[in-house]
Amino acid sequence: MSTSEDKQQSLTPEQFPFTAPQLMSRYVTDTGKILPRKYTHLTSKQQRAVTRTIKHSRNNLLAL
Repeated sequence: MSTSEDKQQSLTPEQFPFTAPQLMSRYVTDTGKILPRKYTHLTSKQQRAVTRTIKHSRNNLLAL
């Protein structure tokens, strides 16, 4: 008796697309600096992915 519903899962930080800067705004200060793990509470792997995504977004001139 199960229904086939699609469960929507939220994206993990390493799955954020670089074309969506509004998702990354919580990991960047108002001045544009990337927040350290101490404040973001991410794992090392996630922090590296977020940093890479933010830098990729910056290089493509997308606003953060």
